[in-house]
Amino acid sequence: MSSSVTNIAAHTVASETSPRASRKILSDLSVMIGGQGGDGTLTVSDLLGRYFRKLGLYVYTSRNVLSRIRGGHADASVRASDHPTSSVKPQVDVLLAFDHEAAELGSQELGPEGVIIYDSSIFSTSLPNSYGFPFATLVGGQVGQPIYKNVAAYGAVSVLLGFDESLTRQVIEERFQRRGAEALQKNLKALEIGRQAASGVPEVPQHWSVRPGEAHDQILSIGNQAVALGFVVGGGRFFSGYPITPATEIMEYLQRYLQPFHGVVRQAEDELAAINNVLGAAYAGARAMTSTSGPGLSLMTEGIGQAGAAELPIVIADCQRVGPSTGEPTRHEQSDLAHLAHLGHGEYPRFIVAPGTVLECFEMTVQALNLAEKWRLPVILLLDQALCQNTVTSPPFDISKVRIERGPTLTGEDLAKMAEYKVYKSTETGVSPYALPGTPGVWAEVTGNEHDEWGHVSVAVPNRVAMMQKRMGKMTKAEPDLPKGKFFGPPDAKIGIIGFGSTTGPIWEAQELLSAKHIATRFYQPRTLYPILVSEADAFLKSVDVCYVVEHNFTGQFANLLREAVPWHHAKLKPVLKYDGHSFRSPEIVHAISGGA
Repeated sequence: MSSSVTNIAAHTVASETSPRASRKILSDLSVMIGGQGGDGTLTVSDLLGRYFRKLGLYVYTSRNVLSRIRGGHADASVRASDHPTSSVKPQVDVLLAFDHEAAELGSQELGPEGVIIYDSSIFSTSLPNSYGFPFATLVGGQVGQPIYKNVAAYGAVSVLLGFDESLTRQVIEERFQRRGAEALQKNLKALEIGRQAASGVPEVPQHWSVRPGEAHDQILSIGNQAVALGFVVGGGRFFSGYPITPATEIMEYLQRYLQPFHGVVRQAEDELAAINNVLGAAYAGARAMTSTSGPGLSLMTEGIGQAGAAELPIVIADCQRVGPSTGEPTRHEQSDLAHLAHLGHGEYPRFIVAPGTVLECFEMTVQALNLAEKWRLPVILLLDQALCQNTVTSPPFDISKVRIERGPTLTGEDLAKMAEYKVYKSTETGVSPYALPGTPGVWAEVTGNEHDEWGHVSVAVPNRVAMMQKRMGKMTKAEPDLPKGKFFGPPDAKIGIIGFGSTTGPIWEAQELLSAKHIATRFYQPRTLYPILVSEADAFLKSVDVCYVVEHNFTGQFANLLREAVPWHHAKLKPVLKYDGHSFRSPEIVHAISGGA
């Protein structure tokens, strides 16, 4: 069926002049919204996500925007399902297009029964199953500003999908109430304009409806928000950073969350200042963190090395994006791993831990703080753009399970009983008991130069050997504390999959699709990427005949780390790589595996 409805008068009212086609109930729905930057695509995505959340559905939203304030193609997608999902649906059911480019690009992702709703005051199209409404003209005349076209479009989609009118209105009220009465009323008026336009045109079919789900106990969050909350409840009290996509929201959330807990958030003049601020706070005894992305990470590398040499506990949240250099600031990649595993000049201990879900972002931020302070070294919390910024339904964060673990510390009373204080004292674990600056009786030199147990600069050969062994020994001695991996799928499956970060969601879905093809797979989600947990990786690889390593980079960086750590499994590792700036869709993983199975 193809039609184009392009001249709907502003006074259109709801009517049912002809029978509607019976609705098809969907348990898994995808809506894509596209236009130019500034058209409000992300606003529509947010409104739809909030509505589906109220309906008790599992929600996953993604964004595709350019690194500019206004202009250039931008799109967002919202997936609503009655079962947990953490990935983009392979095909789009409804495309909402604010310009011709959005219609052309989005139509390539439409399913066979997909429908296009477009703003006919901006353009016209003859694409199949397309229905035009002059959203900008309608709201421009009745509300006074064309910008409200996005809310009108949300209203039209609500009719197409059979939304509950009361819940639809509640979403607008909750979203815009804080902007004041006038703004709220304009948005409510725009909502009604869109609803009336769609209701009053019998040619527009009410294709589908979405049945309510049972996820009413779930929350909607992004990884960056979860990291910020994890930092607060994990005892974090000092944060310094410099705005950089896609990490900036961590600092923005902490500016809201941390102050009531007497914490400090400092926006530095650049990443060099940010990492040095964090070093100073860690030296003073605060749990301290910064967040950044590739270019900022490059600037912080020397400072992170100083934390390794001086044994200062810091956490760095790296929100990966497309590189090198400025790269594509708003696009997705996992290509910082090789840099982080071989971070800077010289050798020093560090841990790289990688959450795969929003809930794990919260939990593993706490773990990263604990690891940093207990073992007195830098910990990198490795994230990626999709995990950082895509909204997803998540179980609530359970604060009651949070445990704060600190390393050995010395009080004034402890020091009074000691003949001398060695800030870098050799111990069985390699961790030296630490006395905070200002503790009565304490004097210590903390430095990035090679030093002896008292912190005095030393180039003596025996001392250098002893200090290197002290520091680097933490890499093996800390293994029992490092986050263990997770396993999904039948234990006897002979096809293995390994993936970290946001690849987790698409891999889960690919496993379901492969199972429907009678192809059994076993998925290993490592959560400590460096050092490789050899016993864990070895046991998994022994259990399978072939293993597909799914990651977002060109060279297979995690697969290479595995080859270094467990070289005897080299032949089993088959990279599945994507580096176009977009997240994996589950059929891409299915194709890579079923084609080689």
